[in-house]
Amino acid sequence: VRYISNRSSGKMGYAIAEAARRRGASVTLVSGPVSIAAATGVDVVPVESAAEMKAAMETALATADIVVMCAAVADYRVMEPAERKIKKTAEDLSLKLVRNPDILEGLGRAKSSRQILVGFAAETHDVVAYAAEKLRRKNADLFVANDVSRGDIGFGAEENEVQLLFADGATRKIEKASKIRIASAILDAARDLHQARSATA
Repeated sequence: VRYISNRSSGKMGYAIAEAARRRGASVTLVSGPVSIAAATGVDVVPVESAAEMKAAMETALATADIVVMCAAVADYRVMEPAERKIKKTAEDLSLKLVRNPDILEGLGRAKSSRQILVGFAAETHDVVAYAAEKLRRKNADLFVANDVSRGDIGFGAEENEVQLLFADGATRKIEKASKIRIASAILDAARDLHQARSATA
């Protein structure tokens, strides 16, 4: 089967879901196909396409206090998927790609003033600068800048190291640690933002 996708093991997203469950949160995990199992007590919503993920996230947003978006959603999809296997006959093959909807940006427009939206920026260079631009453009409250050029962290690895960027311009580095510990630090920051917003509401 031939397909176009973005590389992702799902480990970071599943670690965040597990860390939230340990805190007693009611957790909905919208997940693409991965080879790891979610923890007991987590409501898993399986999806296979960006369109399915968009619909599931819009539904989940309605009842969420904190939304963490770390899925590696493909930026593009094939305009005309083949119904049958494409046989190897021609020397060249061209596929026309069209942009997928930006799910995080849509949630940023739709979220209420009481909700906290956390995004991820997986970058190979100028990591913090790109994350800061996305934070502003997508109306998020917190962005996690993730350097995926390193082989010892990020994609498929058991550990990660990230920078947290806040809407007020503050930043915080989370040193290299297991993904469950990184997840806990992200949730600490999101919880603090939610509590501060609730106190002033």
